[in-house]
Amino acid sequence: MDTVELARLQFALTAGAHFLFVALTLGLATLVAVVQTRATFSGDPVHLRMTRFWGQLYVINYAMGIVTGLVMEFQLGLAWSGLTEYAGDVFGAALAMETLVAFFVESTFLGLWIFGWNKLNRWAHLAVIWVVTLTAYASAFWIMVANGFLQNPLGHVLENGRLRLVDFGAMVANPAAQVAFGHVLAAAMVTGGFFVAGVSAYHLRRRTAERDVFRKSLRIGLGVALPGLFVTATFGGLGFETMQPGKIAAWSGSAERLAAVQAEMTALHGPGDHLPPVEVVQTAGITMLVLFAVMLFLGGPSFLLMLVRPVVHGFRLWHGLLTLMIPLPFAAMLAGWVFREVGRQPWAVDGLLTTAEAMSPLSHGQVVFSLTAFSAVFGALIVINVWLLGRHARRGPGAVALGDRPIEAPVPVPSF
Repeated sequence: MDTVELARLQFALTAGAHFLFVALTLGLATLVAVVQTRATFSGDPVHLRMTRFWGQLYVINYAMGIVTGLVMEFQLGLAWSGLTEYAGDVFGAALAMETLVAFFVESTFLGLWIFGWNKLNRWAHLAVIWVVTLTAYASAFWIMVANGFLQNPLGHVLENGRLRLVDFGAMVANPAAQVAFGHVLAAAMVTGGFFVAGVSAYHLRRRTAERDVFRKSLRIGLGVALPGLFVTATFGGLGFETMQPGKIAAWSGSAERLAAVQAEMTALHGPGDHLPPVEVVQTAGITMLVLFAVMLFLGGPSFLLMLVRPVVHGFRLWHGLLTLMIPLPFAAMLAGWVFREVGRQPWAVDGLLTTAEAMSPLSHGQVVFSLTAFSAVFGALIVINVWLLGRHARRGPGAVALGDRPIEAPVPVPSF
């Protein structure tokens, strides 16, 4: 592989791995907020235990996601200085909004939620988790605005060899960003829903003593996942209207359409290979659709089975299938991400800046070293996260530390 391909592989591994954490974070945050809302209004101790259990898993995944995000930013600055020099003044605005407005607020209020158990008023504590959830959505939105600009650049002018932002509203309203945000958010609900349903099914299959907790959790998970599949498919279909001609031609596999796109791009940008790798685009797209079909095939009947309490408690084969389904949404999201990103090659900023031009002036050995280092770090982080999530998920609500500290009695002040 040449230097550019190695750099692309490095970014694919780091961004794709971080994307997995983000998907589960968005889905779990929503489910935890919904469950805590029910617990706050009803005072039901079962829903309170559900909030603490799923909340602890959410916090673990969120913390590991922060680490992967920081590491990913390092490689972005190291390997893609050409992109930041050429277009950083435009898409950097969206990244700044994500960091300053969304992430800082989200992490601050998450700290209040974690340490506010038994200290904040229950209504204030509920408001805090909803702020966390909404700012998580905002964070994802600004990331998709930045990515949407790379897919379909709008709102800029070219000055002195660099892009300058002149219409912030056009960049934010970019159809490539808006549709992708809806698609990603719905897919995150599917990911979180199947995660909650799968872990709940694992405990029900083992005949856990916490049957009420996991019966209700399983219903909530499936109740979110199945509608999420249809919303995801809807936004995915709308996404075809904002795709680059090369990506559509690669997906169709039509020799005539591929030749027409190649001729058009050659006329605009000069000689060169202006088409994405057809096999990669088609494989990623087919994988995504097959996994969607599998989830729909199993999720549809599961939505009906969850309404029958004896089945929820005793159908162990179904429990096992639901547990095995936990990885499927993650794999589908990765396939969709590959389809989206590889499909715009050879462009880093579609029609304006090629991937080769976006890369930093690094030697082949430097890229090999950084690829090895980043792959090792991300591999370790993924293994640690899976181990921590699995360990705490298997233990159940009885071993949850989040929110179990009682209110401390005030220390009496002696009078003199």
